[in-house]
Amino acid sequence: MSARLAAVALPLLAGCATTPVPAPLAEAASGQRAWAAACKDGDGWDKPGPPFRVYGQTYYVGTCGITALLVTSPQGHTLIDSGTDKGAEIVLANIRALGIEPRDVSTILMSHEHFDHVGGMARIQAATGTAIVATTEAAAVLRTGRPGKGDPQAASGHPPFPPVTGALLELAPGKWVRVGTSVGRQGFMPIATPGHTPGAMSWQWENCEGSDCKTIVYVDSLNPISSDGYRFSDHPELVAGMRAGIARIAAADCDIVIAPHPGAVQLRERLLGNRPLIDREGCRAFAATATTRLDKRLATEAAGG
Repeated sequence: MSARLAAVALPLLAGCATTPVPAPLAEAASGQRAWAAACKDGDGWDKPGPPFRVYGQTYYVGTCGITALLVTSPQGHTLIDSGTDKGAEIVLANIRALGIEPRDVSTILMSHEHFDHVGGMARIQAATGTAIVATTEAAAVLRTGRPGKGDPQAASGHPPFPPVTGALLELAPGKWVRVGTSVGRQGFMPIATPGHTPGAMSWQWENCEGSDCKTIVYVDSLNPISSDGYRFSDHPELVAGMRAGIARIAAADCDIVIAPHPGAVQLRERLLGNRPLIDREGCRAFAATATTRLDKRLATEAAGG
C-alpha cells in the first residue's frame, strides 16, 4: 500500500554518508556539447544520449527525447523521472556511466503520469530498491500502468506500461513538503502544476559550484493537450489548478529551467551557447507560453472548435 506524506519534511529514503558522488566531469561544457552533438530536436524518446553535468551536482541522464535528472549527494542520490520502459535502460546505463550504482539512488521523484516519463518506473525501482514519491493521482496511475480517468489524454490510447509494485510515498493534497535533506539548503521543493495531467508536479532545488549557487526548476509540461472530444472548459477545477500552477512557476526563484521534453525549453540551443543556460527569465517565459496555449485552447473551445 502507499504511504501518505503529510509531514513538512521527508528524510532520505535510503543511502548513507558513504554513498559515492561522481567527480565533476573534467569539462562540463564538453559533456554538454557531446549531448548536443548526439541529440537533435525531434529525436525519438528512446534514442540514447550521453550523460552530462547540467550544473553543480545535477546531471542529465535521460535520452535524447525525454529528460531524466540525477542530483548527487554523499547522503544519497535523487532521480527524477524514468523515461519509457525501454528508455529506463538508457537511464540506468547513464547513471552507471557516471560511476554510480543504481542501488545508491535513495529517492525517486517524478513529473507527470504519462508513459513517456514514468513508463520505466517499475524497472528503475527494481534496480534501485527505493520508494517513489508521487501525488495521489499519479500514484494511482503508477499502480495500474494506465492513464487515470481524469487525464485529458485518457482516451488517446496511451500504451500501458509495467505497473509499480514496490513502495510509493504519496504527497498529501495541498501540502508542500521538502523532500530529502541531501541537496542545497532546502532539499527538493515540490510545486503543484496540474493540468497536463491531474497529478503533475514540478520541482525546485539549489545546487552550487563553489560559492556560486543557482536554483534549478524542473517544470512540468503545462500543455493543454487532450484526446479528441475533451473540452478543458468543461473542467473548470482543472483549468483553475492549471492557472495556479502556471502562476507558481512564473513566481518561482529560477536560474535554470529544465523540462520533461528537453526541446520545450530549447535545451540543445542552450547547451550549444545559442541561448543562455542560466537565465532568470526562463521560468517566466515558460509560464507565459503556457498561459498563451491555455488561453488559445479555451478560446477555440468557446468558438465551437
